[in-house]
Amino acid sequence: MRVKWVVGSILLMILYGGSVLAQTSQEPLTLEESIKIALERNLRLHSAKEGIVVSEFKRKEAVTSFLPTWTGQYGYTQYNSPVTVGSAVSDRSRDVFNLSTTVGEPLFTGGLNLANYHLGKLGVDISKTTVETVKGDIVLQVRKIYFSILRALKLRDVAEQTVKQFEAQLEVAKAFFEVGIVAKNDVLQAEVRLANARQGLVRAENDLAVAKSSFNTLLRRDINMSFNVVDILEYKAFPLLFEESLEEALRQRSEIKAAKITIDQAKEGVKIARSGFFPTITLAGNYSRSSDAVGLQGDITSERWTLQTLATITLWNWGNTAYKVGESKVKVTQAIDSKDELVDNIALEVKQNYLNMLTAEKNINVAAKSIEQAEENLRMSEERYKYQVATATDVLDAVTLLAQARTNYFSALADFNIAKAQLERAMGRI
Repeated sequence: MRVKWVVGSILLMILYGGSVLAQTSQEPLTLEESIKIALERNLRLHSAKEGIVVSEFKRKEAVTSFLPTWTGQYGYTQYNSPVTVGSAVSDRSRDVFNLSTTVGEPLFTGGLNLANYHLGKLGVDISKTTVETVKGDIVLQVRKIYFSILRALKLRDVAEQTVKQFEAQLEVAKAFFEVGIVAKNDVLQAEVRLANARQGLVRAENDLAVAKSSFNTLLRRDINMSFNVVDILEYKAFPLLFEESLEEALRQRSEIKAAKITIDQAKEGVKIARSGFFPTITLAGNYSRSSDAVGLQGDITSERWTLQTLATITLWNWGNTAYKVGESKVKVTQAIDSKDELVDNIALEVKQNYLNMLTAEKNINVAAKSIEQAEENLRMSEERYKYQVATATDVLDAVTLLAQARTNYFSALADFNIAKAQLERAMGRI
């Protein structure tokens, strides 16, 4: 008996545990969870982060230009007649092995190495701003599709409710027709409106399926994966004025930060070009050894070392350096123009999104009032139809008007939340 009890308990645990797990797996996704998943799995963001790694390698590469270099050579030469290897005339051989090694340290490069290093550091900074920009774009995408799903859900519910209302009206029309109160035309009108409503429901379900598929694709999950989302489709007034929103955008947008870094990079390019006007000074130490033996330890051996400081300058190159400097200065001007144009476009983007948000906000209030009016109109039309002081067309039109009012309300609510998300993205908040 005890064995049966234990086995039964285990089975119950498995069954109930499985049901709990199933419920947990079907828990609705929150917006925050969705954003987290998207940021973890997005390939574009992963590539942008890898760009930081690449920039770090370039920066470290630039550091090596300040450090000494060590090179070495080993060679074998066979002559057609004996040559002098050592200092004495008698030290002659046809086979000569040579070893040479040099250590060089740049002492002055006209600012070339320092400018390249600054370019490397700026490259890291701009890669980091690129990551922030990509993150903001991904978060905005998630929020837009999330609210699109909620809108599709609400519109599907409206479509379902409309179908039920037309079904109810059809039953009333049939009942009145059977007792001879109304003509067959009332039944036919109700059937046509019901058929149209059912087609609208099919479209609403299709729109919901498309929105969910887009969301799964964005989160890099199976495109047919079933899920629900938490209903956060609500109205919360935006607290900032347009001027405050614009000020925040110009202060926080990562694109503006990147544009400023691009200007700094162009200025470093001018320094690199100008370095051609200056000499390069290098300190080099060399050691060489020659012998008639492979191991350089033969009977005939010669060795020496040298220490040399070398200054090199281009005396004339037909204006090549000056042209490079001129080209680099123009690139600085172009970078400044691009930054100014970007600021103008961001200001316009903030303005458009702010106006879109205000428009949706006004539509919410109008649509909310129209729902109340449409509900009252439907109630009165149904009541009057019962007493045959209103036509079937009045009732059917009232149902249609109510459905349209609800559609307008939820659409405006979704538009408001999407516009607010776009505004916050334009402000650099996300």
